[in-house]
Amino acid sequence: MKFNFDAIFYYVSDSERAIKFYSDVLGFELQSRDCVARFLVGGVLFELVPTTDSCKLQGEGNARLCLQVDDIHAAILDLRAKGVPTANAESRENGLLTCFCDPDGNETCLWQYTAWNLCRPPLRSFSHTDCATRPFHVLTAAHDVKASRVENRRTDVSLPVDV
Repeated sequence: MKFNFDAIFYYVSDSERAIKFYSDVLGFELQSRDCVARFLVGGVLFELVPTTDSCKLQGEGNARLCLQVDDIHAAILDLRAKGVPTANAESRENGLLTCFCDPDGNETCLWQYTAWNLCRPPLRSFSHTDCATRPFHVLTAAHDVKASRVENRRTDVSLPVDV
């Protein structure tokens, strides 16, 4: 069975408010909109799906949108200046991490790689064979997707089973 990457999505209670947050605060460019709003972020399709089911709006669960930044401290200051409560950066084994929530409580993470791995090429230049031999966050593997390959909301990406 071949699995193809489609999208990352968050449920939202108010589409207009959510589109404004992701466009104005995070700078995402709205690509299309019908029953869902679509953004292309680093070659990855990110969708906002409206719902009235409050159980889907609790912002809990294991999935997170994780955005890479070059300067996490500047990003935190920028988000706070825009009125977004943002946690201080925490040091992790291979980088710095912080999190914030959208108006519906969906958690988004910011990640800055530390010096030991700055010598690696930009994320978009990695092939999925690199991911098979080196441990990367699952969302990192999705950055192999090139915007020109996004067609009909689907992108053909074959990921190794052990990623």
